[in-house]
Amino acid sequence: MTGVLPTALENATKVMPVLTGLDKEYVGVMHLHKEVPEDLLRSVILEKFIGKIRQRPPVKSAVARVEREREIYFFDILEIDGKDVLFKVGCQAGTYIRVLCHQIGQTLKVGAHMSELRRTKVGNFTEDDAHSLVEIRDSYEFWKENNDETNLRKILIPVEYATMHTKRVFVKDSAVDALCNGSPLYPNGITRIQKEIIRGETVAIMTLKEELIALGISKMTSEEMLKRKTGTAVRVDRVLIPRGVYPKWDKA
Repeated sequence: MTGVLPTALENATKVMPVLTGLDKEYVGVMHLHKEVPEDLLRSVILEKFIGKIRQRPPVKSAVARVEREREIYFFDILEIDGKDVLFKVGCQAGTYIRVLCHQIGQTLKVGAHMSELRRTKVGNFTEDDAHSLVEIRDSYEFWKENNDETNLRKILIPVEYATMHTKRVFVKDSAVDALCNGSPLYPNGITRIQKEIIRGETVAIMTLKEELIALGISKMTSEEMLKRKTGTAVRVDRVLIPRGVYPKWDKA
């Protein structure tokens, strides 16, 4: 498989857990073992493989082979050439496209397997954001030899972009230093809250300049954060801004 694979450097690796559950999009080729009428293929996919489906991970996988539910958002047939079907699919994280092609072949009673696959989107990340390993290596070597960040800056994406899908809580400048030292976020340090935060949800704690301070686990809903004056609103989990970047404020 080729395509989009978000990676992180240094401190930004702390946000990787919030990227693992993102929806994916793929373009691939499914090879049918016998030709079938196009209208039959389309109707089977529409009726049986759009929405929630059941899958068992393949033998060679990193997870237990237990049947589980996954959602297929769309499965578009782009082109048919004999037994080869070029398709584009959007799906929930953890969907096995190889298994999906096999399931379609079984339902059609002709058999099928995936012959090619390219990941075109992961959450907010698309192929427009992607760069080849050769390009990354060359940009790194150019920076190393010439102390010039120009090419690297065209490749690297601010860590805040990786958490665009995560609900956000904005805090006062006076609260930042304490958060960087692991202090919980209290309601009196909050200036703005995204709606529909629930207890136990991972949230992004942001400065007023929209810098990512930390990821945390909400201990209150959005409504409770607005109404309460005491208690822990968010438990800090992973801090990204180094200590000392924001000044320490006196409580007096």
